[in-house]
Amino acid sequence: MPVYPFFIARAAVYLALISSIFCSYANEEQEGGRKTNRPNFVVMLADDLGWNDIGAFGNTKVHTPNLNKLASEGMCFDQAFLTSSSCSPSRASILTGRYPHQTGAEQLHWPIPETQKIFPERLKLAGYFVAAAGKWHLGEAMRERFSVVREVDTSGFQLPAHSGVGANDEFAESSSGDARSGCTEWVNVLRERDPQKPFFLWLAAVDPHRPYEDKISARPHPPEEVLLPPYHPDTDLVRRDYARYYDEIHRLDRFVGLVLNELQIQKAVDNTVVIFLSDNGRPFPRDKTSLYDSGIRTPLIIRWPSRIKPASRCHQLVSAIDLAPTILALAGFPAGPSYVGKSFTSLLEGKENPTRDAVFAEKNWHDYEDRSRAVRDHRFKYIVNHYADLPATPPADAARSDTFKEMQRLRAEGLLPETQSSCFLAPRPREELYDLKADPHELRNIAGMPAHEDTLTRLRAEYRQWRVRTREKTPRLRTPDEFDRVTGKPTPARIRPRWSKKKMIEEGIILP
Repeated sequence: MPVYPFFIARAAVYLALISSIFCSYANEEQEGGRKTNRPNFVVMLADDLGWNDIGAFGNTKVHTPNLNKLASEGMCFDQAFLTSSSCSPSRASILTGRYPHQTGAEQLHWPIPETQKIFPERLKLAGYFVAAAGKWHLGEAMRERFSVVREVDTSGFQLPAHSGVGANDEFAESSSGDARSGCTEWVNVLRERDPQKPFFLWLAAVDPHRPYEDKISARPHPPEEVLLPPYHPDTDLVRRDYARYYDEIHRLDRFVGLVLNELQIQKAVDNTVVIFLSDNGRPFPRDKTSLYDSGIRTPLIIRWPSRIKPASRCHQLVSAIDLAPTILALAGFPAGPSYVGKSFTSLLEGKENPTRDAVFAEKNWHDYEDRSRAVRDHRFKYIVNHYADLPATPPADAARSDTFKEMQRLRAEGLLPETQSSCFLAPRPREELYDLKADPHELRNIAGMPAHEDTLTRLRAEYRQWRVRTREKTPRLRTPDEFDRVTGKPTPARIRPRWSKKKMIEEGIILP
């Protein structure tokens, strides 16, 4: 039977297609194997570390030699901001590259839904060894997105559930010593990685999250040397509270140094991008969970010896949602449409062209109900409090702190000044506006001043446009408080493990 040229040509097309598929597959395999030179990534995440509580960002009273060294070898971002000052929502936002209300995990302890994409899974698909060690706080659906997960004891950050009237509600942490840091598996997982693959490590500390204990440091910080912001009372009890917080930062710094040393031993320094930041502000009243800079600003440091100039500083605005597309871009992958952040790879090259004009942040339920939003540019910050009838009660761990107890005592005695009383104010102003150049601690609300009306109008418009762009909507029901705002004791609403957003909708606690 004769073979017609048409069938020969068609067969050639099929063979070419098959060859292309196999070549593509081989290239994808090479992406994750030893034949490529894709960079490695190590992300070290502090838990409740204030942006200016390490030496590289201005506080020389805290002993942070390893973080200072990391900063001297990389780039410090002086205008880096989180999208939330709440632990798990902030982490969900970083990993998905989306604002908290877009993740389905905008409230504390809500797991990231299975439908969400996180950037480590793209790295894993390309052949990276992808591991997490330390505080998890991401939910069960995310475990399969990592090659290895080493989770720490959750008692280090879980306050007690409600157990009935008269029950003991004292904090009980089951781990001890360095295990409380959340960092003891960091170096182990780095040593156990597959040496034939590039790697991504998500190293999440528990330090310096409360509760605190004495004598964890061989070089404890003297209470008389701590630096107090003007919105906290200057008393012996407050200073001792800060000193213990400083001690936990020092312990965290020690583990950062161990990771940096292990990278040196493995000769993996030059091609490893090391990223350090915190998930939210220090665990003190008016810091953690707030939308002030003390809550949402983060000490972002990035080191990549082969690409980033040592001891450099970036003064451009950067948002935590920008990390996902930036890491993907450095690995050679485009960020898909689910990522709403902006890559700032040009800033790592030393270019000062701004990648964004403003950053946005949100406050949602965290132990207590609240809902506020913020827009910040280089000089001004606008905050809108949707639940202005509620006081800005600190999170439950900060509300149990010696610092807050002192604030309550001084208030009862009529000795707490107005600048230290904002946590008790109800109702609050619906809108807040601050000139950050003149008022870096955000103590003087200028929202009602005629001289700043144009700025207020401009930032209001920015916020409304952001709401439309990100499809942000006001909830139809408020979420119940899990602690009493006066006594701090757990309420019947506090159930552990906390239900997911989906479960709470099904049970009618919140509405979709």
